[in-house]
Amino acid sequence: MAKGTGASPGIAIGKAFVLPAWEWDLSDEMVGVDDLALEFEKLYDGIRSSKDELQHIKKDIFNLIGEEESNIFDAHLAILEDPIFMNEVQGIMQRQFKVAEVAVKETIDKFVNMFELLDDSYMKERSADIRDVGNRLLKHLLGELDEPAPPANHPYILVSKELSPSQLAHLDNQQMLGIVTLQGGATSHAAIMARALEVPFVLGMEGKLEKPIVTGDLLIIDGEDGIVYVNPVQELVEEYIQRKKSLLAHREWLQEIVNVPPVTLDGQFMELKANISSLKELDLALKNGASGVGLFRTEFIYLDRTTLPKEEEQFEVYRQAAEKLQGKSLIIRTLDIGGDKSAGFISIPEEDNPSLGYRAIRISLDRRDIFKTQLKAILRASHYGSIKIMYPMISSIDEVRKANLVLDQAKKELIELQQPFDAEIEVGIMIEVPAAVIIADQLAEEVQFFSIGTNDLTQYVLAVDRMNETIAHLYDPYHPAIIRMLKMTVDAAQRQGIPVSVCGELAGDVRAIPLWLDLGINELSMSVQSLLTFKNRFIHTRKSASKKLIEQAIACKTSEQIHLLLEQCRRLN
Repeated sequence: MAKGTGASPGIAIGKAFVLPAWEWDLSDEMVGVDDLALEFEKLYDGIRSSKDELQHIKKDIFNLIGEEESNIFDAHLAILEDPIFMNEVQGIMQRQFKVAEVAVKETIDKFVNMFELLDDSYMKERSADIRDVGNRLLKHLLGELDEPAPPANHPYILVSKELSPSQLAHLDNQQMLGIVTLQGGATSHAAIMARALEVPFVLGMEGKLEKPIVTGDLLIIDGEDGIVYVNPVQELVEEYIQRKKSLLAHREWLQEIVNVPPVTLDGQFMELKANISSLKELDLALKNGASGVGLFRTEFIYLDRTTLPKEEEQFEVYRQAAEKLQGKSLIIRTLDIGGDKSAGFISIPEEDNPSLGYRAIRISLDRRDIFKTQLKAILRASHYGSIKIMYPMISSIDEVRKANLVLDQAKKELIELQQPFDAEIEVGIMIEVPAAVIIADQLAEEVQFFSIGTNDLTQYVLAVDRMNETIAHLYDPYHPAIIRMLKMTVDAAQRQGIPVSVCGELAGDVRAIPLWLDLGINELSMSVQSLLTFKNRFIHTRKSASKKLIEQAIACKTSEQIHLLLEQCRRLN
């Protein structure tokens, strides 16, 4: 057994097909001055062919994975149109008299190395996109147009060093049982596409395998836990066949409670909403019975592009989301980039600690042009449904007031243009930094609702970067300090009479159900995949079993004691 990172859930059992890596045997031949014009023409032809091919891929993949995920290929098109990239290629050709393919290869290598050295996991994963675009262009320059492909009409588990979106787009989704890659991250474009296609995916296996996987090896992969077995014994194969059957049966069974109200055995109702990043995720959320969207992460409209999304483009996304919800609540979080999420259209300086740096509301208040455009798009969409606005990473009243001034300006401009919008649209904030918890009583006087982001709150309270493998074990949302922070926030909201929800990963953790019941939380927003599993546990729970739990949890000195309390509550149900 080898353990990597689960990037797309599910179990797959089948024979491996190892995707050959692109290898280019390029000549060092120099080009004469008279032939440079022909080389430039070859370069431009290759770019045109690559762009045409990408447009066809985007069109073909659209029907499989939807608009947002298919827009991944817009980022690839943007690279081919990037003047910095093209100037580098042309410069090598002009200064060093190298053929087009050599200049492209050297440019790709330069940019890939540069991105991989960045201390930013998201940007590191973009190096795979640059390499993918470069390979596509080289393929056209060299006339090698055949994509490496597995045997036709034969199920397989794809194995590769890394996987690009265009490689994934060329493969037969009906025959591909699962994916294993040595490199890559959960926010890579290939991982996003795999989740959209519902294909189990395990990545990050480099250095984890005893020996390389070869085509024909029998594999078992668990995309939930990130486990890979190579040539397992038959008993293990039979065990996982049964697990897969049970998993599929359980998913089908959970669908039977989609329309069951989320009410405890003793009558306590809970709003169960979804965290989404795209319209496709919204479709799945509604299929799984979500009563609305508690967190729409709008930054994914902005990422992987070199130009800002226009107001009309954003409006269309928000409008469609509002209409799909048919009156159910849609909470749209304003732009939350920075930290581990970068965008090409905005200059974010290199920082020693990006999580504490130039990000989220700080960028919005600094770039009010970007912020106001987004707010106008949200306001316009509010005419088509029940929309609320939420500001991220708030740490002071001053930030809320400044953000609301921009919102007021956006409203005035829309009134002048006679654009309809919800004049009474509610505004809330994320509670995700300790400062916000400490002044929650004052913040509650400024806004209409709170949403607790437990992921960042835990990171900031405990001073733990959960992406750092060395200290990830210290990231503990059940730490006594976190429980106290939760109670302080809820108490402040309740005194002011405003609702408070939870939208971090802890919201969807079934172990936390007694906490939410005793705290008086009546709205949770979680990942789409957690909705039905959480509801199933919730409807078999009694609120009475959680009575005075928070009072006891506040007295606990360790997270182990808190876990014991929660387990006792579970046993009482």
